[in-house]
Amino acid sequence: MTGITSRGEKRLVLVSGRAHPALANAVARELGTELVPTTAYDFANGEIYVRFEESVRGSDAFVLQSHTAPINQWLMEQLLMVDALKRASAKRITVIAPFYPYARQDKKHKGREPISARFIADMFKTAGADRLMSVDLHAAQVQGFFDGPVDHLWAMPILTDYVRSRVDTSNVTVVSPDAGRIRVAEKWAEKLGGGPLAFVHKTRDITRPNQAVANRVVGEVEGRTCVLVDDLIDTGGTISEAVKVVKAAGARDVIVAATHGVLSDPAAQRLSECGAREVVITDTLPLDASKHFPQLTVLPIAPLLARAIRAVFDDGSVTSLFDGNA
Repeated sequence: MTGITSRGEKRLVLVSGRAHPALANAVARELGTELVPTTAYDFANGEIYVRFEESVRGSDAFVLQSHTAPINQWLMEQLLMVDALKRASAKRITVIAPFYPYARQDKKHKGREPISARFIADMFKTAGADRLMSVDLHAAQVQGFFDGPVDHLWAMPILTDYVRSRVDTSNVTVVSPDAGRIRVAEKWAEKLGGGPLAFVHKTRDITRPNQAVANRVVGEVEGRTCVLVDDLIDTGGTISEAVKVVKAAGARDVIVAATHGVLSDPAAQRLSECGAREVVITDTLPLDASKHFPQLTVLPIAPLLARAIRAVFDDGSVTSLFDGNA
């Protein structure tokens, strides 16, 4: 029998979809357990079938899925797994979505648009989820979209510990790719020695996805090592242009750090050619060989997820994992 049983007969079970099995297995190893054996396959017309091969009755169930491309398939699979857990009498169901799907659609820019991030939260709740766990949400307000507890985990300690080992902290400027993420950059600067901040002024056409124009950098970057921070990298256009703008302003070198490496084509090519010394991400999303390039460093997120899962299971404090900031 897989799972962990507490002294009070609580039982933790970890189940996973098919999107990122390496991450799911790594989390299970960190917890000292095994994934619940699961049958999952697609019918010829694309319908998804899932079934758990052992009882989950009365368990504290955590269902992990990474929402990579094709994102709608993996979202549907996770919803079906939540429904299966509910119908199999799991006592509590926690959805773990390291990269929250549709998070960029968190508000209306124009009339007659959906607020898709809210709709995703509603679907998880309707399917039977009691709790939601994610890493570095694109906008913190998404926590309020789910009618229940939300554990908003930060990858910043993992990323800053690594980047600190790669730079001279006395000569670092933390750069936000736009004015909207200045507060995140401030926290990065604190972790990297309290150096100056800068941001890239950019313009974006809201009618054209994945396109932005980096115009100029505001702040002290000349002769300094710049750490360009963001929550995700999709096609790499924005971040690559930001690197070029920062280097044109006199930066000595640039390191890019982001939590989620979506890396849709042609991100790998853009990032490898933009002039960044290193691009650091975590493995919240799977990366096939075509997305790797020489400057890329991928850090493991499984230890963070496992600590948070254990804290939830033991009715402990998830916030304490992040110095009260989660």
